[in-house]
Amino acid sequence: MNLRKYVLLPLLCLLGFAAGWAQNQTVNQKKTTKEKETMEKQQTNVRFINRAPAGYSHVVEVKGGRTLYIAGQIALDKDGNLVGRGDFRAQVKQVFENLKARLEEGGASFKDVVKLNYYLTDASDLQALRDTRNSYINTENPPASTLVVVKQLVREEYLVEIEAVAVVGE
Repeated sequence: MNLRKYVLLPLLCLLGFAAGWAQNQTVNQKKTTKEKETMEKQQTNVRFINRAPAGYSHVVEVKGGRTLYIAGQIALDKDGNLVGRGDFRAQVKQVFENLKARLEEGGASFKDVVKLNYYLTDASDLQALRDTRNSYINTENPPASTLVVVKQLVREEYLVEIEAVAVVGE
């Protein structure tokens, strides 16, 4: 009988410890699952649309107000051909058409644009830029803008590049 006390008591303690450990593992597993679900939800808050062959995205959508960040657009048509070699007006028109297409891919339009960044190779082209811009944007509530005159864009034949930020309601 005395032997049973010495064997049974440690055995009961061991079983009690094992049960507590198992319960703790279940709670930790639930926490880990919940953390993974939260992380997965956070990871789906950014969507990359229309990835370019050169290794960037034309549009990045960020949820939580749906902000679209549109990479700098240049005067290439849908087949990748330059539009308007040496013709600023033709190039800026194509750039705005490209911006319009990128906005539509993200479910937006020019009325949703809150910021435009312009890169020109010649400041004397500013009025042609403004004329074309005004035929696309909401001129009553124009977006914030930055214009930079640069020595050259990525290729010498490019005369203008424009990037945009748009916010779309949920």
